[in-house]
Amino acid sequence: MKDYGLYINGEWVDSESSRRFETRSPIDGRVLATFPLATPGDVERAIDAAEAAFPAWKRTPAPRRGEILLRAAQIMRARKQELGELVTTEMGKVIAEGKGDVQESIDFLEYIAGEGRRMLGETTPSELPNKFCMTVRQPIGVVGCITPWNFPTAIPIWKIGAALITGNTIVFKPASLTPLCVARLVEIFEEAGLPPGVLNFVTGSGSAVGNAIVESPRVQAISFTGGVPAGREIYQKAAKFLKSVELELGGKNPQIVMPDANLDLALEGVLFGAFGTAGQRCTATSRLILHQDIYDKFLGMLVDRVEKFKVGNPLDPETDMGPVVDQAAGEGIMSYIEIGKGEAKLRFGGERLTGGLYDQGFYIQPTIFETEHGTRISCEEIFGPVLSVIKVGSYEEAIEVANDVEYGLSSSIYTRDVNLAFRAIDDLVTGITYINAPTIGAEVHLPFGGTKNTGNGGREAGTAAIDEFTEIKTVFVDYSNRLQKAQIEHD
Repeated sequence: MKDYGLYINGEWVDSESSRRFETRSPIDGRVLATFPLATPGDVERAIDAAEAAFPAWKRTPAPRRGEILLRAAQIMRARKQELGELVTTEMGKVIAEGKGDVQESIDFLEYIAGEGRRMLGETTPSELPNKFCMTVRQPIGVVGCITPWNFPTAIPIWKIGAALITGNTIVFKPASLTPLCVARLVEIFEEAGLPPGVLNFVTGSGSAVGNAIVESPRVQAISFTGGVPAGREIYQKAAKFLKSVELELGGKNPQIVMPDANLDLALEGVLFGAFGTAGQRCTATSRLILHQDIYDKFLGMLVDRVEKFKVGNPLDPETDMGPVVDQAAGEGIMSYIEIGKGEAKLRFGGERLTGGLYDQGFYIQPTIFETEHGTRISCEEIFGPVLSVIKVGSYEEAIEVANDVEYGLSSSIYTRDVNLAFRAIDDLVTGITYINAPTIGAEVHLPFGGTKNTGNGGREAGTAAIDEFTEIKTVFVDYSNRLQKAQIEHD
């Protein structure tokens, strides 16, 4: 076990506070490391460092910045097994997903490093002679990044990689449940040659550290992934300073299965979508919308498979599902399961597992409810291994049910009808739609985000990642050698 400090200006330093917290493995409860409960004063030191480092980092050519990110990706690739085991140990997702989390981080760094040679602007004709018009991208400045625990390397890398390639400097607050994974990332960036002060790492509570980042007038932009209440609070506080805020929030994602679908394929999709990461994904399949013609058959297939699920140590490659991240999360999930027992029909699961290893973490059975649309479990985000199954009589009803929630992140439809598939692309009110694939599985070179209460309209990853962390400057070059007046010189 290691006692970490804060990472400010290229050094691991002590906090102003003597208070610390532990990060524990959800597998068995053992302490993995300790970190400081930082103060607002610590955040100010981190901002000082980021401000001081910004001019030189901004002037560093973007391709050179990309070389550092590529070296970080190469280091991560060489240590993928070790890092994947750390993700699984600290967060609880099964080892295949732990390594997948790391692979997504590698993929994004490799992708975004290449954007350092693009960073595209626009050129366009002027309405006046001998005049040239273009746009260029410039970094925002010091940015604050706040991330959740469920993707403890991938989501931080999405933000860090995009912010760095575009020339910003960072004050970073990790989730307090998974700071060790992010600390390892910081060490990797240092090893890759990132200059001091460009990336600063401050641990602690949202009320102390998060608020200090959000409310500092010296932090020019905020990138946050987490829950809707926290996102709304951040948005409101940052609005006082008119700063840019990018929010990636919740989801209540539907998988629709039509009568003509490949049912075996749809079954694999919902199993992975609903119970991968123990349902602790913003894109998790939490609603299964089945056409009445295949409802009984498909539900029977689903229950039969889930009965065989192995819940246990996620480091064991044979395990299908590990624990949820901690007791507080588990208790919240169990409270929803109790609500579900009162308003819907429980088809499988619904219990916390006990005995042996189960007593050392919080392990929940994969849980399936049959429910009407409109119940709390069918509309509210649970963030656990709980699936609501809803019967519909038509494609039109399936779309109506799918869209009738406050979120709009991801959606899926299984059908062999190409016409219906393209209708669904247009009809589903979500930021992401999959055809014949589960609601999870985003690729790093495409934009990620959603509609309605899933966020505030922005997107991460893909080329949208560049948009998030740059300002666009419009440039006019007049080489006519005389005063020209746009609009006025029209007769």
